[in-house]
Amino acid sequence: MTQARTARRTARPEERRQEILEAALALFAERGYRGASLATIAERVGLTQQGLLHYFPSKDRLLAEVLRLRDERDMAALGSANPDLDALARIVELNEKRRGMVQSYTVLSADSVTEGHPAREFFTERYERLRGELTAVVRAELGEDLRAGLTPETAAALLIAVMDGMQLQWLLSDERVEMAGAFRGMLALLRG
Repeated sequence: MTQARTARRTARPEERRQEILEAALALFAERGYRGASLATIAERVGLTQQGLLHYFPSKDRLLAEVLRLRDERDMAALGSANPDLDALARIVELNEKRRGMVQSYTVLSADSVTEGHPAREFFTERYERLRGELTAVVRAELGEDLRAGLTPETAAALLIAVMDGMQLQWLLSDERVEMAGAFRGMLALLRG
């Protein structure tokens, strides 16, 4: 038995979960949600598929946790405790470099609208949190009185809709739609 395999077997549960998340993040980004099987993820971390299911009871749950990890890393990569609207544009630019992850996010977020979907709670909470955070960013950067009578709350919801909608168009256009440029244009319109 190799030393690496022995170390994997003795890893604490939280370390093993993190190892699985890292492998899944890489595979989902590489191959997309449908292209990365649980068996492949399990193999990458030296587990059986049944062993992986001990940590994550379904592929959808695993992807939801991967997306949560991706969100955390995106915020850390921005390097600021107080993100601004330009930080959103930088996230869009980053997403142009990870098609598989964007595809996985888009598919799972759309699927999550169905009743009883395992990722429904994750996306419901995520959108609620994002709307709140972006409302504060819009208010801090642009104030209360926005163009066309928009409120900061409505502007936040629109920014999220533009980001998600641009991702869908980008995926369906074989990446001919330039997400980052279009999103920066939306910010320019909002700023006046």
